Amino acid sequence: MTALTPANQLTLLRMLLIPAFVILVVYGHLGWALVVFATAGITDGLDGLIARRSGQRTRLGAWLDPMADKLLLVTTFVVLTLPGLDLANRLPIWLTVLIISRDVVIVLTVAIVNLAIGPRTFRPSVFGKIATATYIVTAVITMLFNYLRYRSVVVDVFVYASLAITLVSSLHYISHAARIIDEPQRMPAVGRTL
Repeated sequence: MTALTPANQLTLLRMLLIPAFVILVVYGHLGWALVVFATAGITDGLDGLIARRSGQRTRLGAWLDPMADKLLLVTTFVVLTLPGLDLANRLPIWLTVLIISRDVVIVLTVAIVNLAIGPRTFRPSVFGKIATATYIVTAVITMLFNYLRYRSVVVDVFVYASLAITLVSSLHYISHAARIIDEPQRMPAVGRTL
């Protein structure tokens, strides 16, 4: 069994911060919740940097890091959607459902492609990275204005930006998966022409 690298330890710390974040939001400690979210975000940047610089990239880290990111963002969106919390700005349930649905569809698509035609690599696309960045900014801005107890139209702007990038990135992933599925059918023809 491999020992946990410092990068993997930071990733686990990020996952452990998620329940603390939820508790802080639920009990109205929005400033501290923002600090915890920012700390989790910093660990996200640091774990990758440490893994690259120290040459300690691991299979565990490659699996844990995106899992921690998804858990943090999905949990944040769900909590900021919950009715009954004293929040000046609440994320619409349709956005949270859309983002979770997108992630579920991506995971299912990768699983189906891998089962149907064998292992394939799905690297994060530029649209996926933009979507993640947009979700993070949306969450931070929503939490900041909640902390300030100020209902802001800026939150609405980022809600619709999140909607747009979710749709664009979903279409991109669908077209990428379709190309990968189509590849094996074209490969024998290419092989014969050589």
